[in-house]
Amino acid sequence: MISSAIGWYFKQRHQELWSLADKAIKNQHELLEYFTDKLSRIVYGHDHHVKNRLSYDEFRSALPVVGYEELKPYIQRNMEGEQQLLWPADITWFAKSSGTTSNESKFIPITFEALEHTHFKGSKEPITQFYSFYPEADIFSGKGILIGGSHNINQVNESCYYGDLSAVLMTHMPQWANWKSAPDVHISIMDNWEEKVEMMAQSTIHENITSISGAPTWSMVLLNRVLEITGKSHIHEVWPNMQLFIHGGMSFEPYREIYKKLIPGDHMRYVETYNASEGFFGVQAYKEQKDLLLMTHHGIFYEFYPVNKGPKYAVPLWEVETGVNYAVVVTNNSGLWRYVIGDTVEFTNTEPYLFKITGRTKLFINAFGEELIMENAETAVAEVCKVMNLEVVDYTGAPCFEKGKEGHEWIFEFKSNPINLDDFIQLFDDELKKVNSDYEGKRVGELLMKPPRIHLSSPGGFKRWLQDKGKLGGQNKIPRLANHRKHLEEILHFI
Repeated sequence: MISSAIGWYFKQRHQELWSLADKAIKNQHELLEYFTDKLSRIVYGHDHHVKNRLSYDEFRSALPVVGYEELKPYIQRNMEGEQQLLWPADITWFAKSSGTTSNESKFIPITFEALEHTHFKGSKEPITQFYSFYPEADIFSGKGILIGGSHNINQVNESCYYGDLSAVLMTHMPQWANWKSAPDVHISIMDNWEEKVEMMAQSTIHENITSISGAPTWSMVLLNRVLEITGKSHIHEVWPNMQLFIHGGMSFEPYREIYKKLIPGDHMRYVETYNASEGFFGVQAYKEQKDLLLMTHHGIFYEFYPVNKGPKYAVPLWEVETGVNYAVVVTNNSGLWRYVIGDTVEFTNTEPYLFKITGRTKLFINAFGEELIMENAETAVAEVCKVMNLEVVDYTGAPCFEKGKEGHEWIFEFKSNPINLDDFIQLFDDELKKVNSDYEGKRVGELLMKPPRIHLSSPGGFKRWLQDKGKLGGQNKIPRLANHRKHLEEILHFI
């Protein structure tokens, strides 16, 4: 009865979600008023001479668009015990970033307003959409597995704590969510990733698991281990009631065919989300489409600037256009002010606001004017794997400047390597040309760029690199592209 009641609750939320989506601009104006009122009462606002509520033009003139380095002095002082610096309330929790593009950790402030109105409220949206897509579903008759990072909590001082986002969220998780989760907490809090996967697999194979949430790569590791332990051929032989995979953090396309084999059948469903330490930003909008619906009512004021122009050209949501590759700038209820989160998006619709993630501001290759972004690579990899029946584990790409080999250099790890590498290179090159006309132009006559140079990794090569960097498991991701060779040359030593 309780499971049915929870399911009914999520079915009712669908109308509210879309009603708020229709009021996106109104939501954003109200948030701007809310934030500028807060800004006038904190040190960051005083330092930028803000004394009253501001219009958008005044807000844009008063505050610069910033990255982590500009806010770092305030965050460090906050972690040392000072308050009212970035938010007019005590901030005692920080999410430690888990990115692989930088060795330096970032500490993103997390307020209780953000926990309640952004992260926890946002976490309901994929389930709301799932029940609207499939009203006959019943995931609450069983339990869900959340594959996050380490749950380790670190104490900075008497009142200040940090951990990765999973740690912070699980520490404050509502009781109803813990009740329907697996495995037991003592396993979820384990730091050793390999040991945790083993314990998660061993402890859940006899549970009634109906859903799983996490990044496609790390979730795949757990599912494969479950099959190894049980000797079964696919997941529905272990968990016959598995219905839902909530995924995010990276493109699902290169892994879609792999999951069809891991979890075959017509009643397995997939819902994409877009969230980060800075907030919950989007959820899959429609059942049969990949576009995401922008969350405009979860405590985040958005701005966007065209990647090819720069931050001074930032515009509010009501001025965005479709078909433009934008960097995302957020002001949120955790004290980030006009903060560049590092992701790039392209709007596909403005009534309602639908978008797709195109990559990261620092993850691209443009050494020869080819302007290759993550979306291009992910689309090409997915198509080649589908045509050649390959299962990709991980990959990364970078420019190559070696004389006679100018172009792109890639490392791929497959479950089973392609029979003919030359065929793979040719098809991959052709697909990149299809999705990126600049790449195609630079490949003409092989004058500027030669065909892709590809290395095949031995099993576990990328995993060994992450392990060497102390970033194995959870929320950590392989940088798909880089306009430098640092990551690629490091990974080459582990393949």
